[in-house]
Amino acid sequence: MRNDTVVISSIALLADPCGAVYWPEHGVLVVSDLHLEKGSSFARRGMLLPPYDTAATLARLTKLVAHYAPRMVIALGDSFHDGGGPSRLAVDDRNSIVALQRGRDWVWITGNHDPEPADGIGGEFRHTVTIGALTFRHLPTGAAGEIAGHLHPVAKISQRGRSVRRRCFVADQTRMVMPAFGEYTGGLNIRDAAFADLFGTLAFTAHMLGPDRLYAFAAKRCLGD
Repeated sequence: MRNDTVVISSIALLADPCGAVYWPEHGVLVVSDLHLEKGSSFARRGMLLPPYDTAATLARLTKLVAHYAPRMVIALGDSFHDGGGPSRLAVDDRNSIVALQRGRDWVWITGNHDPEPADGIGGEFRHTVTIGALTFRHLPTGAAGEIAGHLHPVAKISQRGRSVRRRCFVADQTRMVMPAFGEYTGGLNIRDAAFADLFGTLAFTAHMLGPDRLYAFAAKRCLGD
């Protein structure tokens, strides 16, 4: 699996095709929008989905943690689909979170789906984390040096007569919006006005997630839905 280097505010970050970012200089692994327990949240409202999203998401995260052995993990908000998500965790999934945190710092950034700290899941709860020139938060503001989530970016490209729609990192030289990592998360097309407003222009790049690498396309080449 090949990482792509994305430079934000003169800092080289490794963008992983699984949808995570690793900052080698500080040993920081970043994921966004896990939306754990989305399946159980929908089930409570009578919308039945297979109840395996949390286990699948944590399994992919476990592989990333094993690969990078980070000193710190930052989860960029909406880690749970709603405030009651932590209390609905299955025992095995709760144990997986405990194992992931062992031997490293773990920061849960509060999101709009999970704005309050949760009991019994370990880690530290913060609104933002700033390390050097980079600030990690859930809601993007467009500030320089910002790594944010929330928007669940996806890009659509047409090649050889067929179109492909994939989750993606969205970045220019000063800021990045990360893809959603959760199993059941949807996406917002990068040609939506929310991205043009955030970046101030279409002069940004979509780094689309592939099976074993990223594919970079200028936003202007990407299609709307």
